[in-house]
Amino acid sequence: MSPSSPAAPPVPAVVLDAAPVVLPAPGRGTDLQVRISAPATGDRLPVIVFSHGFGQSMNGYAPLADHWAAQGFVVLRPTHLDSRTLGLPAEDPRTPHIWRHRVTDLTRVLDGLDALEAALPGLGGRVDHGRIAVAGHSWGAQTASTLLGARVLDADGVPGEDLSDPRVTAGVLLALTGLGDSLSPFAAQHLPFMRPSFAAMTAPALLVAGDRDDSPLSTRGPDWFTDGYTHSPGSKSLLMLYGAEHSLGGVSGYEAAETTDEDPARVGVVQRLTTAYLRAVLGGDVAGRRAAATALAEDPHPLGEVRSKE
Repeated sequence: MSPSSPAAPPVPAVVLDAAPVVLPAPGRGTDLQVRISAPATGDRLPVIVFSHGFGQSMNGYAPLADHWAAQGFVVLRPTHLDSRTLGLPAEDPRTPHIWRHRVTDLTRVLDGLDALEAALPGLGGRVDHGRIAVAGHSWGAQTASTLLGARVLDADGVPGEDLSDPRVTAGVLLALTGLGDSLSPFAAQHLPFMRPSFAAMTAPALLVAGDRDDSPLSTRGPDWFTDGYTHSPGSKSLLMLYGAEHSLGGVSGYEAAETTDEDPARVGVVQRLTTAYLRAVLGGDVAGRRAAATALAEDPHPLGEVRSKE
């Protein structure tokens, strides 16, 4: 199916949901649990594979996942090994390699798409395996970015393994951490994988950042979260949210403990702009994407702005 193919019905009345759906994961130590959310009607449904932030699980990010599913997307949310629901101890030998396990989790979801489709009654035969996007928030955004072409630099600044996946068409990267040349001492010591190169992240992507997201992991300010937009080639867009901190208004859940800037209106902007973007890159609805950006710009009290580059 080409990106110009029409999307499924845009606003299904009912969302189907199944969790946990378990995929065998040899070598991981724990089988992979996945939550599936999908519209009850429609065919040739595009797919979003979502990577959660640190400590979260397949049950988080309902404000995004439920919205996307209601808008005609199949949303697949795996639970990574760092999830608080798994309680992996710091001394576990997998801990230093969790960032790599996270990437493998996403590719395992793609490999298991047939099984996941069959696990949700009523979904079989309705999924378009040719229209797939990855998305993620915070550490999840870094995880998703590797499937788009971002690479982790080693101690000598040499790009590591290319983990990009040709099955992925585009991405939505929320609060994507920036370059590693400005890490705080703590991050430099304990999070060595946070040294990305975006030079080969050529796949289309929408990045979402908050202009008050001042991370303790970086010695820079909120502009650190725009590095993926600034330093990557190809077609990229940036949604800069005014007044937003790391939770971007509450994308992980309005009542989540880490949400310090709860704002349903801001989350609504993220929902609308990401949906319009995904419909454009996966379904060819360029006019809808432009209309969403124009509506944001013409709002008398805009909550953000959109920048784009080709």
